[in-house]
Amino acid sequence: MKAQTTNTALTLPSPAKLNLFLHINGRRTDGYHELQTVFQFVDYGDTLRFHLRSDGELTLSPSLPGVADADNLIIKAAKKLQQATECTLGADIKLEKRLPMGGGIGGGSSNAATTLHGLNQLWQLGLSEAQLADIGLSLGADVPVFVRGKAAYAEGVGEKLRPVTLPEPWYVVLRPDCHVSTAEVFCDPALPRNTKKLEKLPEDLWQLNNDCQKLVCDKHPVVEKALQWLLEYAPARMTGTGSCVFAQFDSQIQANACLAAAADTYQGFVAQGINSSPLLKYLNT
Repeated sequence: MKAQTTNTALTLPSPAKLNLFLHINGRRTDGYHELQTVFQFVDYGDTLRFHLRSDGELTLSPSLPGVADADNLIIKAAKKLQQATECTLGADIKLEKRLPMGGGIGGGSSNAATTLHGLNQLWQLGLSEAQLADIGLSLGADVPVFVRGKAAYAEGVGEKLRPVTLPEPWYVVLRPDCHVSTAEVFCDPALPRNTKKLEKLPEDLWQLNNDCQKLVCDKHPVVEKALQWLLEYAPARMTGTGSCVFAQFDSQIQANACLAAAADTYQGFVAQGINSSPLLKYLNT
C-alpha cells in the first residue's frame, strides 16, 4: 500500500507484529505483568485514512462488530492526543480492516499508533516520537513498539524497548476461527508467571517459548489444531496471547506453498518479517 497525503487528508499503513517469543516473569502489585519478548513487524496490515475536520469531532467508519466506536483504540488514541495537546481539530477516520481481532498480532495497538502518528502530522502538532510513545503506553503495553517502529526486545510491561536487528524471513500466519481475550489470558490463574528473566537473548529465538501458548491451546483446541498443522511444515508457535499461529520459512515460494495447502482449512496470509515499520518508512521520507 502506497501512503498518500495532502494538507487535509492522509493515508497510512497499520502493520501487524509477531511475538517471536513471550516470557512472563512475574505479576506486579498493580496487576500488570513483567514480561520479555521480541517484536518483529510484517509487511501486512490494515490501512487508515484520515480526513481533517475543523470542528473537533472524531468519526470512525466502518464500526467494528461488537465494539462501540468510543471503545475502539483508534478513537481513544485520537482523544488522548486532543487532550494532551488541547487540539481543537478533529478527523473522519476510515479503517480498512485486514487484521483479525483477538489474534495476537497487534491490530488494535497498531491502529492506535498509526492514529497517533497520523493525527500528529495532520493536525501539525509537532510531538516527538517519545511523546507519542508515552501517550501510546496509556492505551496499551504494545502501542509504544508500533509508535517507535523498530523491531525490538521488550521488557517491563512491554514499554522498555531495545531495537534489535533480526533476519527477515517469510512467515505463514494462520487465523483459527476464534477470538482470544488478552485480558482473560493474563487474569487466568493457570498462566505461568515465573519464567526466569533472560540476561541476554540467544541467537536462535526458537529455543524460547510463548508462555501463553499452552493455556490458550488448552482453552481453544482450534488453536492447538492449527499449530500442529503448521508444525508439519516448519518451526511454528503462537504469537502474543493468540489466536494466530505462525511458521517461519526461508523463501516466499515455500511460504506460499504452505498457505496454499492450508487454504481448504484455514484463513491466513503470507508476509515477510521486517525490522522497520512501513509506517515510519513513510513518515520519515
